[in-house]
Amino acid sequence: MTPDNPFAAPSSLPYELPPFDCIDEASYRPAFLAGMQAQRAEVQAIAGNDAAASFENTVVALERSGRLLERVASVFSNLTQSNGSEAMLALESELAPRLAAHRDAIYLDALLFERVDRLQRGAAGLALSGEQRQLLERYHIGFVRAGARLAEPQKAQLRQLNERLAALRTRFRQHVLQATRDGGVWVEQREQLAGLSGEQIGAAAEAARERGQQGRWLIGLSNTTTQPLLAQLHDRALRRRIHEASVSRAQGGAADNTAIISELVRLRAERARLLGFASHAAYVLADENAGSPAAVASMLRPVTDAALSRVRAQAGGLQAAIDRQCAAAGEAGFALEPWDWQYYLERERQARYQLDSAAVRPYFELERVLRDGVFYTAAQLYGLRFQRRQDLPTYHPDVQIFEVFDAGGAPLGLFLADYYAREGKQGGAWMSHFVTQSTLLAQRPVVVNCLNVPRPAPGEPTLLSFEEVTTLFHEFGHALHGLLSQVRYPLLAGTNVPRDFVEYPSQLHEMWAREPHVLARFACHHASGEALPAALLERILAAQNFNQGYQATEYLLAALIDQAWHELAPERCPHAAAVMAFEREALTALGARCAGVPPRYHSPYFLHIFADDYSAGYYAYLWSEVLARDTGRWFHEHGGLSRSGGETFRAAILSRGWTADTQQLFRDFYGGAPDIEPLLQYRGLAVEAAGGGGSASRIAPGTGTPAHSDGHR
Repeated sequence: MTPDNPFAAPSSLPYELPPFDCIDEASYRPAFLAGMQAQRAEVQAIAGNDAAASFENTVVALERSGRLLERVASVFSNLTQSNGSEAMLALESELAPRLAAHRDAIYLDALLFERVDRLQRGAAGLALSGEQRQLLERYHIGFVRAGARLAEPQKAQLRQLNERLAALRTRFRQHVLQATRDGGVWVEQREQLAGLSGEQIGAAAEAARERGQQGRWLIGLSNTTTQPLLAQLHDRALRRRIHEASVSRAQGGAADNTAIISELVRLRAERARLLGFASHAAYVLADENAGSPAAVASMLRPVTDAALSRVRAQAGGLQAAIDRQCAAAGEAGFALEPWDWQYYLERERQARYQLDSAAVRPYFELERVLRDGVFYTAAQLYGLRFQRRQDLPTYHPDVQIFEVFDAGGAPLGLFLADYYAREGKQGGAWMSHFVTQSTLLAQRPVVVNCLNVPRPAPGEPTLLSFEEVTTLFHEFGHALHGLLSQVRYPLLAGTNVPRDFVEYPSQLHEMWAREPHVLARFACHHASGEALPAALLERILAAQNFNQGYQATEYLLAALIDQAWHELAPERCPHAAAVMAFEREALTALGARCAGVPPRYHSPYFLHIFADDYSAGYYAYLWSEVLARDTGRWFHEHGGLSRSGGETFRAAILSRGWTADTQQLFRDFYGGAPDIEPLLQYRGLAVEAAGGGGSASRIAPGTGTPAHSDGHR
C-alpha cells in the first residue's frame, strides 16, 4: 500500500468522514492486505507480550488494533451494498474467505486466548468499571464461541468451515442482487399500468430509460416477496407476472441459490456440532436475549396463531368479494391467488375507510417527511439539530450529508441519507456505520440510512406511500442508536448489541410516524402546501391495523422458515432440488401454511439469514417489537413526544450500547419485564390471540448462556 492510498491514515475530514472523492476501486485491495497484515502484527505483539496480562495491555490493546482494516472494511462493505460495481463484487468474493481466515487467526490464537481467559477468571479481583467488565466478558465469550477451546485438529476443521461459509454467504448475496436486477418486469403498453399514479408510471419509465429503453416501462422488484404495486394494478395478468418474477428469483440459472442454501445450512450445522451445540439455532440463540430455540418458539406461537386466524378470515371475505364482482360482470369466477391478495385488500380498505393510497401519496413528499417529520421528532425528543453539509464529498450524487448537533450546540456526528434505488444497490432498507462512536479512539459517529425509493421522472416530486414513511422513521431509529451512543469501547458502542435488541429503537421510532401531532407537521400536499385534511388523517390512522393479519403472517412465515432451517442436524439438510419442498413441508408441519399468503422471503432470496447476520435470528424483529410497543406505551404515559421522555430513553437505552446486559437495561428503564399485550393491541391482534388459546403476557428471557453477541451488525 502506497502512502497516498486514501486509507493509509485516518481521514482529515470532519468526523473522519471517508474521503469518497479520493477513493477508487484500486484503493481497496492493497488497503485490505495491509490492514490484515498490520492487525496480525498488533495481535501477535499482544499475545507475545512478556508482561503479565492486564486489562490495558490485552483487552484495550485489542480494541485499539485493526484501525486500518476497520477504515477500509467499513467503506467497502457499505459501498458494495449501496454502490457496488462488478470489480468490487469480484474483490468481495476474493476477500471473503481471507477475512474469515484473518478473524480465525486472531480468535484461535492460543497465547492470546490464554491472556484473555486468565483475566476473565481473575476478573473479580480486578478494579474494573461496569463497562470494562462488560468488555472483558464480551471478548471472552467471543473467543470461546469462535472455538478458542478446541483442540488443534478441530481448529483446523473450523478454519476450513469458516472460509467456505464466508465464500457462500458472499456468493448468495451477489446472486440475489443479480436476480433481483434481472427479474424486473417489462411493460410494453401504458394501459397495462392502469391503477398507478402518474408519478409511479413516470418512475417506471425513468427506470426503463436508465436501462437504455425508451417507450417502455420497467417494474423493478423490491426485496420482499409481495411487491407494493400489486395493490394498485388493475391488470391481473401483469400482477401475476410481477408476483411470479418475485418468487422465482435465484432459483435456477446463473444466479441459482438453492445449492448454496443446501451447503450453507449443512456447514453451519456441522460447525455448531463442532462447537458443542445441537444446532446452528442453538448456537446463535445462546448468545441472544432469547437464549434458546424453545424461547423463540414460545414467543412466535401465540402471535402466529392470532395472525393466521385473522388472515384466514380475510381470505374468505376476499374470495366472496371476487365472486360477487365476477357474477355482477357476468364473468367466470376465479380462486384468490397470491397476486390478488393486495389488490382486493386495497379495494376493501378503500370501501371501508374511503381511503385511496394514490390520493394519500401527494401528502408525503420525501424532503418534507425527512425535514418536518423525522428531524422534527428527533428535535422534540432529543434536542437534535441537523445542518446540511454540501461541502463534504459523498459516494454518489443521491447522498445528502447532515451534521448533527446536540441541544447545546455541541457537534455529535454526521448523518448520511441515501434513499433512491439504483443499479448496483441492494434492495431493502438499512442503517450502517462509516465511523463507530468511541471515546477511547476519540471518534464521533458517521452513520448512513439507505432506502430504495424509486426515482421519479425528472422534475417530478418524490412521493412516498405511508409504508415508506414508516420505513424512513424505522431506519432513522437505528441511526439515532448510533448517533447518540456515549460509549468508550467500540465493540460495545451504538448498534453493536444483540440482534433481538438492535431492532428495538428502530421499531419504537416507527410509532412517531403515526402520531397525529407529528403527521400534521409533515403531511402537506406537495403542490398546494395544503395540510392533510383531518378527516383523511383519521382514516389513515384507522386503517393502519386493517392489513395486520397479512403483514404479520408473511413475516412470521419467514421467521418460522429461518428457525426450521437452522434447527436441522447436518445429516438432515436437504439437497438443492428439495430446498423449496423443505420450506413447504416445514410450514405444513407447523400448521402455518395459508393459501395465498407467501412468506415475506422465500429462501433463495432471504438475505437476512443466508447473507447477513440474522441466521436463526429473523425472529428478532418481533422480539424487539415487544420492547418497542411497551416503550411506546411508556412514552404515552410520560408525556408523549417530549424532551423529558426522550432524554430518559436516551440516557437509559440509546446512549448505552452494550455496556450492560441489554435485558437489564430494558428492565431498568421500563420498570419490569417485557409485556406482549401492547404489541398485540398495536397490531390489532389482541382478540385473536386471546381466543386462540391465550398466551403468557410476559416474555421470559432464555435460560441458557448469558445473552450476548460478538459481532458487529
